[in-house]
Amino acid sequence: MSIQTETTTDTAPYVGRPVERLDGPAKVSGQARFAAENHYPDMAYAALVHATIARGRIAAIDTAAACAVPDVIAVLTHENAPAMIPAPKLSLLDLSTVASATSVNYLATDEVHWNGQPVAVVVAETWETARHAASLVDLSYEELPAVVDFAAEAPNAVPERSMPLMPSKADKGKAAQALADAPFSVDLQFSTPPHNHNAIEPHATTAVWDGDQLTLHEPAQNIPWLRKHLAKRFGIPEEAVRIISPFVGGAFGGKSRAWPGVLIAAMAARATGRPVRLALTRAGVYHTVGGRTPSTQRVALGADAQGKLTALIHTSVSRTGRVGGMAEPITAASRHLYAVPNIHLSQRSVELDLLSNTFMRAPGEAIGTFALESAVDELAWRMGMDPIALRMLNEPDRDPAGGQRFTHRMLREAYTRGAENFGWHQRDPRAGARRDGPWLVGMGVATAYHPSMRMPASVTLRLHADGTVVMRCGMHEMGMGSATVQAQIVADEMGVPLASVHVEYGDSDLPPSAGAIGSVQTASVAAGVIAASTMLKRSLLTLARRAPGSPLRGRKLEDLQARDSGLHHPDGGQTYAEILSAAGRDHLEAAFKPSMLGFVARMAIDSRRWVTGASGAQFCEVRVNADTGEIRVSRWLGVFDVGTVINPRTAASQLRGGIIMGIGAALSEQTLIDGRTGRIMNPSLSEYHVPVHADIPHIDVDWLNEPDPTTPLGMHGIGEVGITGVAAAVANAIRHATGKRVVDLPITLDKLL
Repeated sequence: MSIQTETTTDTAPYVGRPVERLDGPAKVSGQARFAAENHYPDMAYAALVHATIARGRIAAIDTAAACAVPDVIAVLTHENAPAMIPAPKLSLLDLSTVASATSVNYLATDEVHWNGQPVAVVVAETWETARHAASLVDLSYEELPAVVDFAAEAPNAVPERSMPLMPSKADKGKAAQALADAPFSVDLQFSTPPHNHNAIEPHATTAVWDGDQLTLHEPAQNIPWLRKHLAKRFGIPEEAVRIISPFVGGAFGGKSRAWPGVLIAAMAARATGRPVRLALTRAGVYHTVGGRTPSTQRVALGADAQGKLTALIHTSVSRTGRVGGMAEPITAASRHLYAVPNIHLSQRSVELDLLSNTFMRAPGEAIGTFALESAVDELAWRMGMDPIALRMLNEPDRDPAGGQRFTHRMLREAYTRGAENFGWHQRDPRAGARRDGPWLVGMGVATAYHPSMRMPASVTLRLHADGTVVMRCGMHEMGMGSATVQAQIVADEMGVPLASVHVEYGDSDLPPSAGAIGSVQTASVAAGVIAASTMLKRSLLTLARRAPGSPLRGRKLEDLQARDSGLHHPDGGQTYAEILSAAGRDHLEAAFKPSMLGFVARMAIDSRRWVTGASGAQFCEVRVNADTGEIRVSRWLGVFDVGTVINPRTAASQLRGGIIMGIGAALSEQTLIDGRTGRIMNPSLSEYHVPVHADIPHIDVDWLNEPDPTTPLGMHGIGEVGITGVAAAVANAIRHATGKRVVDLPITLDKLL
């Protein structure tokens, strides 16, 4: 995708401006083309057939009725589908293996591993025909015993293995003894349900083969990982795979892996020799795309008479699929938030005969902060302390678990600003004290936290003689304004008008980007932009020094300023056009390609030196109907310490989106799984309740805008920090309104009656 920026003549820095998203006009006018909107001559359409048992074997499969439907091209099953190479196992030496969603070799086995697994695909001339024919495929099974009930299996959980940069346990001091000796303590058990992805764009793939060359239109969060994964599965060189993904209609982690649909679409296209589009139904997304794990958690806190924490115990149980998935870092935030001399953190997991779990906005932290921050609030109640005062009393100077220094942490300032703007001083500390007719009104707070990370991202900048700059990077646009913020950074780094910057992205033919995962993309690509800009300006200065009479001769790059489309110093300068013209060049290019090995080494060193994270203070007001238990969130304010904010408009949208998603987790979202069959019982938006406009008040967001000196331009990722602490803030406000502590999500009215 290529986007040209808006026209402006203002010479002030572009970083920090609320620039409108550059892809906005294309989206609202319908010009933006998503994966299921790419047309090819002789296009065919595919529909999946899903297993209806949790575990077993296919005893018989009858496709005669499906094949007899007019315009059906092929019905592929384990009996006739071309074989794929099995999925590679997870290896930290090859991060593309994270793209392996499951270990199942689709349509190459008669084994069934979860209820919903694709066991056949119908290819037809129309999508309606494919769906109808798929409904006619008749299967019988030999069922095997299956384990699908998380609550029943949780007592059998085993300790998780720690991974580099994702430790699953911590032991400091003697937490159990300190808890027993503490004059004040809480010891609570929490539970959170599974969640499913419901992006506005359901997963869809358009696959086209030209010999051994595969072109794929796919909504992807990590193009390089997916490209490498597909090359391995189909036994072709990586350069033979092209992934085109200019627009992604929401993802939140659900489009970061190679789920069955993308692989089967490519298989069907190869088998039929036709371009194939496979668009999942909403129910199909539930059946074939993983979601957030359920959890049970214990949080126990001990404190002395003044409120200083003496013990913190946080343990969790989550689940993975027997055929894949990764454990979530549920206790991660508990490593960093409170100054406690005695800490015990541990995580356990169980394997079930269900589809693999996967990443979902702030995996681990979103549900982990619900338990931790609810427990902190409950301790404040038992001590008669203000919950903000308790938090600030225990704000650490260094990382509590590891002892590293913080690169940047202004949580005190976030709470101070938030308390003043939200009117926290007006809060009556008594539970149920404030009433408005039938409504009990309560206020709650919680801390938000998410680590800040970066991954390698390659960037190419090409400067043309007309003063335009083309940025090329295979980054991902999922609605957060990626191209917009990077164009702002390029404009500032090169000292050119924003209108002179063109951004190309969303294509595997471009330099590989970091994935849009873990809140890493913006800072990672920005680092590449800064490096490429420096390289380009250095090359320009070299050209200028060669030209007789250049005012830049004898100058160092450090002495120059990039502005007015050129390099300048107090006594003069030259425009880029003048430098290129004098050198007889019509363009100049710089390509930054980071070393993966060097990056990993530096990341390992930095992790021992310091801890970097985005944080914030979530303020919530709820109204609970005293007669019916109905809950309404009536006010919200989030104040965040996220370093430099590149674009206030897109940042506010990201933070609000996270808060809305967190309110959904707090009050309504849950995937219901039949404990006997493993069947998802509510695979639709009519039964799986995401928040709608009527559920959400006006949400105020604010930020400190203080840069972190260790990150590119001082920024932190903001895609996920907004959801953390949200469910706890809601629960804490309900506790204040009603006096009831709810420890199981979602907080539905039956839990208050």
